[in-house]
Amino acid sequence: ELDRALEHAERAYEIDPDDPAGRVFLGQIYRLRKQSDEAEAMLSDEAGQPRSREAALLLYGLYVDAGRTEDALGVARWMIADDPENLRAYFALSRAHEQLGQPDQALSALRDALEQAPGSLAVYSALARLHRDRNDREAEIAIYREVLDEYPHHQATLAALADALVATSRTDDARAVLEELVAHHPDDVRSVIRLALLEFDAGEFESAAGRFDRALAERPEDHEIAYFLGVLRQRMDQVDAALQAFEQIPESHGRYADARSQIASIFEGRGDYPRALEQARIALRAQPNRTLELYVARLRAKNGDVEGAVAMLEGLLGEGPDDDELLYNIGALYGEAKRFEEALRYMHLALEKNPDNASALNYVGYTWAERGERLDEAETMIVRARELRPDDGFITDSLGWVYYMRAVPLMAGEDPSKGRALLHDALRTLQQAAELTGGDPVISEHMGDVYLLLDEKKRALEKYREAIELDPREAEQPDLLRKFESLERELGSQ
Repeated sequence: ELDRALEHAERAYEIDPDDPAGRVFLGQIYRLRKQSDEAEAMLSDEAGQPRSREAALLLYGLYVDAGRTEDALGVARWMIADDPENLRAYFALSRAHEQLGQPDQALSALRDALEQAPGSLAVYSALARLHRDRNDREAEIAIYREVLDEYPHHQATLAALADALVATSRTDDARAVLEELVAHHPDDVRSVIRLALLEFDAGEFESAAGRFDRALAERPEDHEIAYFLGVLRQRMDQVDAALQAFEQIPESHGRYADARSQIASIFEGRGDYPRALEQARIALRAQPNRTLELYVARLRAKNGDVEGAVAMLEGLLGEGPDDDELLYNIGALYGEAKRFEEALRYMHLALEKNPDNASALNYVGYTWAERGERLDEAETMIVRARELRPDDGFITDSLGWVYYMRAVPLMAGEDPSKGRALLHDALRTLQQAAELTGGDPVISEHMGDVYLLLDEKKRALEKYREAIELDPREAEQPDLLRKFESLERELGSQ
């Protein structure tokens, strides 16, 4: 009730205008009411200097809020001169220099603070943040090392150091730091999880899983660990163990919806679409969001209820008729049901709303390429999609496939020389796609097809075998096994 507070504060000031506390309180009320001129007059003396330490803090905040950073800088200097041991004054000076774009002076102010308060964790933390904001991760790391010399095994500093090392791709050093952290602070669940995930990324799957198992045995009520153990087991293709871990997550836990979604994906991978849909619906009820809505719709389509899935997304479309992502996903549902004309219709609708929808551009371009039609337009669309998402390996695969399809008639007699050039372009592009995805059965099959058209049959066979080993997608690759076996017989008879 600022109006009533102001009434009493002004009355108190009238009674005793020389009371410092009364002036500071009235200045604070003025500041809260955005009466900046009145606040400044109340808190400053005739020379424009703060009337007291308390007034200085309020003036500093007043000037910062008003964008008067030079004035804030002057107040911070006054605070240091008034009390050289006041750490808040050095922080204020550093922040003012930072806002003025003077990072070196900001760092210098904090170093001065450290001289006044050696070993201050608050000052060290501010120094590390400044270096991080300047993208000087090495200097940030040096600060953490300095702190650890003063405070060995300090939990927060070890965690921050590990984060900085990961950010600079020094994962071995990060792992060593996390090993030290969990050894001295075994209850730090986040660090246990981070260390296990770094081990997993290094290919040390059993070590990572063992770490999670031990942590869960010690803290069976820690459902965060159970969730990540499930994720790890799932990625190791140990789906029964993954299910067991995910089932431990109770409905009251923040990871419950994620766990149910993961269970749904396991059942989907097994082809058990009814149970997958059941679990996805549970996840959606627990945590409604667009990603789960799309997932439920896709599973409804896989259960044979394409119309119901489309109706579900059409209902969402009623809330936002210009939502190109929804239009794209409706098209994708029709595509999975092999209803390609309806799929293309929705993809074109998505592109009408957003001509730069990379997924829709790629879908239309790849569909035309698969049919061997409108190849020039297909290439133009996929090139644009790739410009929008250059790191998307599947879009890059589409471009390689367009090159292949353009080469097919040329190799049949129109212009074999130009056809071979296109096939080599296709190989280079498909290799990039394989690198971007980390390996994909469709991309490997495409490379096999290119080698076969180049009459490099042994290399084609290698790529078909590679595609089979990468767990092919039957719906997308119905002819893969036939091509492999036919070519294997042909080469075996030579």
